[in-house]
Amino acid sequence: MSGHSYDAENYWKANLRLIFGSLVVWFLVSYGAAMIFRPMLSGISVGGTDLGFWFAQQGSILTFIVLVFFYAWRMNKIDEQFGVSEE
Repeated sequence: MSGHSYDAENYWKANLRLIFGSLVVWFLVSYGAAMIFRPMLSGISVGGTDLGFWFAQQGSILTFIVLVFFYAWRMNKIDEQFGVSEE
């Protein structure tokens, strides 16, 4: 019985690490690149505009979509690792 709670604890630690990492990436791209680091990115041109503006308009949305698929893929791997997969 104690082995099961230990696995559950590690499962949730892995899950929370994944969530925290995803939120950090999302924050850095959506808020960081679009607002905080925009002056540093102004010299880099993407599609006729600066990189900071591009992240504010399109890059943060595309990164969010990639993060959703990455989270689903990685969560499936974590589920398999701990024996709680749906399949």
